[in-house]
Amino acid sequence: MSAIWILLGGCICLALGYFVYSAWLEKEWGVDNSRTTPAHEMYDGIDYVPAKAPVLFGHHFSSIAGAGPINGPIQAAIFGWLPCLLWIVFGGIFFGAAHDYGALFASVRHKGATIGQIIAQNIGERAKKLFILFAYLTLLLVIAAFASIVAGTFSGYTASGELNPANGSTATISILFIVLAVAFGYLVNRRHLSLTIGSAVGVIGLVLCIVLGMAFPIYISGKTWMYLLGVYIFVASVTPVWILLQPRDYLSSFLLYAMIIAAVIGVIGCNPTLELPAFVGFEVNGQYLFPILFVTIACGAISGFHSLIASGTTSKQLSCEKDARLIGYGGMIVECVLAIISLIAVGYIYSKAGPDAFKIPPTKVFAQGIAEMLGSVGLTSPEAQQTAFGLLILSVSAFCLTSLDTGTRLARYLFNEFWLRPGETPETVMGFRSVLCNKYFSTALAVVLGIGFGMTGWSKVWPLFGAANQLLAGLALLAVASWLKNAARNHRMLVFPMIFMLIVTLSSLVITFVSKVRVLAAGAGDMYGPAIQATLAGVLFVLALFLVREALPVLKEGLKK
Repeated sequence: MSAIWILLGGCICLALGYFVYSAWLEKEWGVDNSRTTPAHEMYDGIDYVPAKAPVLFGHHFSSIAGAGPINGPIQAAIFGWLPCLLWIVFGGIFFGAAHDYGALFASVRHKGATIGQIIAQNIGERAKKLFILFAYLTLLLVIAAFASIVAGTFSGYTASGELNPANGSTATISILFIVLAVAFGYLVNRRHLSLTIGSAVGVIGLVLCIVLGMAFPIYISGKTWMYLLGVYIFVASVTPVWILLQPRDYLSSFLLYAMIIAAVIGVIGCNPTLELPAFVGFEVNGQYLFPILFVTIACGAISGFHSLIASGTTSKQLSCEKDARLIGYGGMIVECVLAIISLIAVGYIYSKAGPDAFKIPPTKVFAQGIAEMLGSVGLTSPEAQQTAFGLLILSVSAFCLTSLDTGTRLARYLFNEFWLRPGETPETVMGFRSVLCNKYFSTALAVVLGIGFGMTGWSKVWPLFGAANQLLAGLALLAVASWLKNAARNHRMLVFPMIFMLIVTLSSLVITFVSKVRVLAAGAGDMYGPAIQATLAGVLFVLALFLVREALPVLKEGLKK
């Protein structure tokens, strides 16, 4: 199959989804640009700060992207490119983008509250507490994993103790980039520099950061970087969003835009014929297409983590309701494009390496595939392709760092909301709960737990993250559908995606539970990993059933009407 037709066909479908389906959703949900958003109504200069649409799109897109839309399609391609493409395109249009848009819009109508508070007001207080507990534990796992990944890409030494210039350069570039972002935020938000001029200067500064970083690498061990990252994410999560989070994510998005544009140029210029089979089978190497495909391709089609971003940081910065469509729905559509490019990259590498392509780390498959395809449009020398490879890896690392501190801020929001009673805010809480709702305490707790987990045993439970993340998506759809029903708005378009995602995740959890129990029964090898995975799979399964039971009366009444 020609790669250019895969890319072109996918992009046309995604564009139609945005211009037709999201416009219909906007009308059905009653988006009203005359309403005052929480960013203006509850402005505090720290978390609630209105942002211009391009800036907020950059923050939202950078936060939801990470390595997910790259890793998922590449790993799921063992089933063939066709089922992956169909899930990315149609899952993205009717599941993921609607999920992100709905979570963002629902949060805006709930004064910028997270999905947990939306559940409390539309389903019940007990359901809220269980959801927040589950989401908080998921975020701790994200902090642990992403901190470990970033520290690994920053570590200045190889496993054998030798200097690693590539990682050292990535670390230098990232540090310089943070300084650049702070300067950009100050000039644009406090000195009122034009966003156009600031963006041009920021992009030039970004290029300068890359040049200086490649010339002056920093050599610090991965363990030390874990401690430094802990300090960084604490500071980044309590400072006003306008000074670091908004500008850093906005400027970071230019890296991703450049990466996508370069990849599209490479695909069109090279136009490889993919030898990867269109469909391999429903069972491959002991893995079944259902539910594995729909759990593995998460961020490229639908991801529960996106609902936490949309209802956590993005909703508190939305300047007007009309922007929600571009940022919530449009951000996911662009991520689907990145997922299609990742699928083409693994198909290109498969044409050269065969099945061994699936033994190569996904980020390396992506970077190598795009770099080699760019060779057909001018980057013919090995040195030029190696530079392109390094910049692509840098882009992925930058978005992991973005998701890391955004996740920490979200953990703070959720922890605070867990202790709040109806009608309370963190500022009005009295007694011991005032300590628990203190932003410095709750942020420090998330940092200590997340970084500590990242330095010990996060990898033991990481295999469950895919199912947990997709369960989060199903529960977010449940919350948004319940609110839409109570608000007398059309919620039926979310019912099937919600049911499908719950069936997918519950099936995946049952399979995991049974397989780990069999490992424990065999009594061979490491028992801790299988035991903790079996326990958590059972807990997540029960949690999902409980929340569905709580919400069922609400949804039944809505469907009757």
